[in-house]
Parts: sequence; C-alpha cells; structure tokens
Amino acid sequence: MEKQREEKLKKFGNHIKKIRTELNLSQDEVVLNSDKLIKATVSDIENGKRNFSYSTLLDLAKGLGKHPKDLLDFEI
Repeated sequence: MEKQREEKLKKFGNHIKKIRTELNLSQDEVVLNSDKLIKATVSDIENGKRNFSYSTLLDLAKGLGKHPKDLLDFEI
C-alpha cells in the first residue's frame, strides 16, 4: 500500500511540474503568486515527497494561476 501511495504522489508531482514548466514559471514565481507556500513545499510536491492538505492544494493552484480541478486532472 505504501508503494502505491508513493507512486501516486510522484505522478501528481510530475503533473504539477509539467503544468508549471508549460506556464514558464519557476518555483519561486509559484511561491510569490501564492499566499503561504514556500519553495521547499513546491519542490517536495513536484518530487512526490509530500502528502499535502486541501488548503495547500488551493494555494498551489493559486500560485500556478489554475483552477484546483486542473491540478487533479491527471492519470493515476
């Protein structure tokens, strides 16, 4: 079960990184556009190392300038 969770977090992280790079945003820019994200959080999410809360998802969406549903639209 732990392995499956890790794989899903990595897939989500890859999806977030793809969105960010397609928007030509740096991690620093995502942080500046958000309310309270820090660069380490963005990096951990993109690398599949962080299981995060709903409020972090909302803030990440704000930082990327996307609707939260867009962040969840990926193949698991």
